[in-house]
Amino acid sequence: MRRSSRSVCVNLAEAYRKRKYSNHFVSKLSDSDTENGETQTWLEFALACNYISNEEFNKLNNQTEEVARLLVYMMNNPEKFLIKNAT
Repeated sequence: MRRSSRSVCVNLAEAYRKRKYSNHFVSKLSDSDTENGETQTWLEFALACNYISNEEFNKLNNQTEEVARLLVYMMNNPEKFLIKNAT
């Protein structure tokens, strides 16, 4: 869970640095979203194995859902985040 949750941030940082190229930007955002999904799966395992409480699961899962919403928004609207060429 630590690896995948940190990878969300790392891939987002890589996407930010690729803002000049829409396809690369969206690809790295997609990688970030995939890692976020993995984190959600690990949370479900942690709950099922009683490693975390329902309260802790709900708190963390809500946060991963918010991250997912933001990433999907960015992937659907890359032009709002891309570096504009100076003309």
